[in-house]
Amino acid sequence: MIFRVDKLLTELPVPKNPSSEAAAAVHELLGGKSGELSTLMNYFFQTINFRDRENYAPYYKLISNIAAEEWGHVELVSAAINLLLTGTATRGNDPTAEPLAAALSAPNKYSFFNAGQNALPVDSMGNFWNGSYVQSTGSLKLDLVHNFLLELNARATKLKVYETTSDPTVRELTAFLLVRGSTHVIAYAKALEALSGVEVTKLFPIPELSNDAFPETRKYTEQGLYNTMYSFSREDISAVAGIWKGAHPDGAPDLVVTNDPIPTIADLPKFPAEPQVAAPSALEPGLVQEMARRVFGSKT
Repeated sequence: MIFRVDKLLTELPVPKNPSSEAAAAVHELLGGKSGELSTLMNYFFQTINFRDRENYAPYYKLISNIAAEEWGHVELVSAAINLLLTGTATRGNDPTAEPLAAALSAPNKYSFFNAGQNALPVDSMGNFWNGSYVQSTGSLKLDLVHNFLLELNARATKLKVYETTSDPTVRELTAFLLVRGSTHVIAYAKALEALSGVEVTKLFPIPELSNDAFPETRKYTEQGLYNTMYSFSREDISAVAGIWKGAHPDGAPDLVVTNDPIPTIADLPKFPAEPQVAAPSALEPGLVQEMARRVFGSKT
């Protein structure tokens, strides 16, 4: 089960300019094939389907803990999209003023016509996420290989989204995800090494994991997010130290497991009403009474 808290994993700055184009790009990080919904649902189903947990406790704890973190990633990406979409249409209650004219040029019109100017489980082209992206074979080795490659693909997508805009919301989001995503790449590589004895870095041509080229990532690395496995559970995750241990392959401090929460937790941003898309829809005075009269009839 998930214990939910009304917080984000890190603070997101308000966009300099609302942008449906940037929001569409960030949607790839949400509902794309290698987006956060995919990482969440892959690790969630592998967790709930995990057999013989007692004898493979470090692996179970690792996958389940990362799955819980991915829930927070989905929330973080969704919040970034909502921030980017806030104010992209003309705010108001007059339908004759064409308040949604901007939606005609928006890359992802679903956010306006099928939603309240907000995030949806879609990719950058508006294609809905689907369950065929999930792999839960029951074979721990196969699933770990899949997770390792999934995280590498996710990292490649984050790099591209970072390069689309200098908007501070997008840059801060992708910086956080790049650091934690690289951490997960290393975690699954080490899990494969512990399980099979194979040195994964020699088996696979792993792309560069360093985030030095991205200045927004520096503070996260300095806070320990690149070398620490934090707890996203009320359970003791110390068993993960059977896998997450030793020297950091990218030169960061040695790998650490802690039952403490991630130190960057921040408040949820405020999302103002967008009345032109009825979000949230406020009932007009007398409307409830009129609806009741039509349904139940007048009192005699």
